Order: sequence, then C-alpha cells, then structure tokens
Amino acid sequence: MLDILLVDDDVEFSDVVCHIVEFLGHNISTATSLKEAHQWFENNAFDHVLLDFMLPDGSGLHLLDHLKTIGQSPKITLISGHPSVKGILADMCEPNVGHLLKPLQREDLELVLNGPKKAVKKAKSSGIVRHFGGLIGESEPMQKLYNMIERVAKTNANVMLMGESGAGKEVVAQAIHNASQCEGPLVASNCGALSKELIGSELFGHEKGAFTGAIARKEGVFEQSNNGTLFLDEVTEMPIDMQPNLLRVLETKKVTRVGGNREIPTNCRVISATNRSLTDLAQNNVIREDIYFRLAVFPIDIPPLRDRKEDIPLLAKAFLDQLNDENGTAFSWTAAQLKELQSYEWPGNVRELRHAIHRAFIMSDPQTSDIILPDNLESPFSRVNNQAAEKPVSAGQTIEEVEKELIHATLDKVQGNKTLAAQMLGISTKTLYNRLNAYGGIGEYK
Repeated sequence: MLDILLVDDDVEFSDVVCHIVEFLGHNISTATSLKEAHQWFENNAFDHVLLDFMLPDGSGLHLLDHLKTIGQSPKITLISGHPSVKGILADMCEPNVGHLLKPLQREDLELVLNGPKKAVKKAKSSGIVRHFGGLIGESEPMQKLYNMIERVAKTNANVMLMGESGAGKEVVAQAIHNASQCEGPLVASNCGALSKELIGSELFGHEKGAFTGAIARKEGVFEQSNNGTLFLDEVTEMPIDMQPNLLRVLETKKVTRVGGNREIPTNCRVISATNRSLTDLAQNNVIREDIYFRLAVFPIDIPPLRDRKEDIPLLAKAFLDQLNDENGTAFSWTAAQLKELQSYEWPGNVRELRHAIHRAFIMSDPQTSDIILPDNLESPFSRVNNQAAEKPVSAGQTIEEVEKELIHATLDKVQGNKTLAAQMLGISTKTLYNRLNAYGGIGEYK
C-alpha cells in the first residue's frame, strides 16, 4: 500500500483519480495548489506524487525543486493535458520522473503505481521517450496507437497490423511483444519472401528426409515462438492454397511438421502485418475470410508519417543521435532543418525518413556539427511517382496513350502490385492483365 499525494486543481478529475487509486488499494490525499502541497509535506511523507503541470499558483515543476530543498524524494508522475507538453516535460525532467496524459485510464494509473511485472512501458534515451521500448512520437495518432497496444497486450488475442510500407509495422509488433511481458521470444517470418514449396517448412517445420535437402529435423516458427510472439509479415502474400494449413494451426494450437505425423502443441500470440487495404483484402482473394477473422481478432491501423508530422523532429533527433553514438560524431539539427523535414510528405514513411537522414549524415563533414540536408529530399522512387502523377494530358494524345500512362503511374505507385493497382484504377485484376497484354507489357510490368 502506497501513500499518494495528488496535486491538481480540477476537482472532478481529482475525484475520479481518488476513486481509482483507492480501488487499487492505496491511500491518497489531495492538494489543489503548490501552497497546499507544501503544507502536506511539512508533517507527512509520501511514496508517490501525482502532479499536475499547471497549477493556480505556479508550475508543478516548482514542487520538484521544493522537495529537493526539504530532502524528500518521492516518485513523481507529472500530469499534462496535451501530447506536446508531455514531450517538453520529458526533455526538462530527470529520467525517473514519469508522465501521464489526461484523460487517464485505470490502466495508466495501475501501471505507474503498481509497476509492470517485468518491463517498463517507456524507456528514455537522450531525452527522447521510447514507448514500449521502441516507438517514438507524442502526436494524437500515436497516443491512440499506444492505448491500443496497452489494451491488447493484456490479452492473448491475435493482432493484424495494417499500414503503408515503411510505417513501422515490425516496430509495433515488437512493442506489443514487449508490453505483453510473455516468457517466450519474438520470432519474425516474412510470408512474402518464401516460395510455396518452402513456406510449410518455415511455418510448421519438417522432419529429416521429408523432402530433398531436408538433411535434419527443423522446428518451424510456430514452435520457435512457443510462449512468445510470432510475427507474420506480409501474411496476405501467402499462397491461398496454403492458408487452410495455417487456419488449422490457429484453431487447434497444434502443428504437424512436414513429413511428420505427430501433433505438437504450440502456444503463441500471432501478430500479422499487411500493407493492403481492407477493400483489397475483401475483393481480391488474397486472404480467406476465415483466416482473416482468426488473425485480425484485434486489427490495428498504423498511421502514416504524413498524418503525424509533429513527430518528425523527435524521430529525426533519435535517428541522428544513434548515428552520432555509432560514429563518435556530434551532428545536430537546426530549427530550419527540422521544419524542412516536416514540410515533406514522406511517401515512404519512417523508413524513407531514416534513409534520408543516414544519407545526409554520410555527406556531412564530421569535423563540424553541421549536418547538410540534400537539396531535394525525394527518393528516386517518390520522384518518379510524382513526375508520373503530375505529367499533364496533352492535346493529340490517343486514349490508348493516356490509358497506358495511367496504368504505368499506378503500378509505379504500388511498387508493381497488380491487384492493388487494379483496385485503384477501378477495374478488375483480369482487365488490368488484359490491358497489359494489349500493350505488350509496360516497362518492367509484364
């Protein structure tokens, strides 16, 4: 049982917090100002202080200075009402000062008061908060993502991550694994990188002699991730006729190795990922409906970087800090450079941002602290796509020429994914193939 002091001038908020804290089995006292908080500490000691950042008679940070003066060192959790304030506080305070955002959930208070069993929710490096050990960002979309991670981590539900290429699906999978505090490992497998002949062996394992080249018994990724987490990336690229085998394992929680006849129990949470849209999944026969409902018990949409541009300075600082640490350099960003990074759309998302920063780092003079951004942040891929999108239709072009350009631009946009291109064009996949055949293929798209 802890003795807790809540310092907040919002009476309704204080009533809710008091009710939750008492429900969690702790004692709680309240103060509505810095003056009242000082009075409480004259004759009392507290294990934990929940401290509002903005109080009627000053900033809650002044109480931290007062506690140092009187020689008391309770655990402090600062409370603020906006993500940007939370990020600023993280930079201003010592690493042992926690932070919460209003409105609070019972789980938030339980985490900071009772603590996690094995791992903390956040790690702080170089003044940047890394949520669940890896995720960076304080924007509203990321706050919603953190809330979903925290909720699903308390269950064993399978999760499907949906988002654009480069948005960070594998980092989110790692975050869910970290927050789950499970005993087993996180094992990752890319379903799109395996041939039809090998995917059964990769997922379920094989016995010695099961096929040519099977010179020894092999455990599949389901066995390897027992009591942990299995991350199936690009799960919608798995051959459709292999999906019933996956469904059976999801339903029975037992695997049979290729060439074997013994069922082996397996216990893992499956996190899958795809960059396809829900419409694409439903219309283009890339995943069976029964598999989808097994894998997407809890679907999560990962926001693209253009929808959380306020996080770009944090990400840029984190990536540059890592490069500085690895290379013994001391580069830093200017405010103008961070603004320039925020002004770009980043169609390749966080992956493209990291790549651009690494490229700038290599081109900068290590004898200075000035990092030099390129004149144009566009990658070769985004530049080609933009040029294709912006190319105007000119008088005298035939319908076939315009159609050919449109198909080419769309295929470029989706990295050659014909199913997704057909969806964007509003035609069937069969029609797209017919048009490609009519034009003898377009560039590299046959």
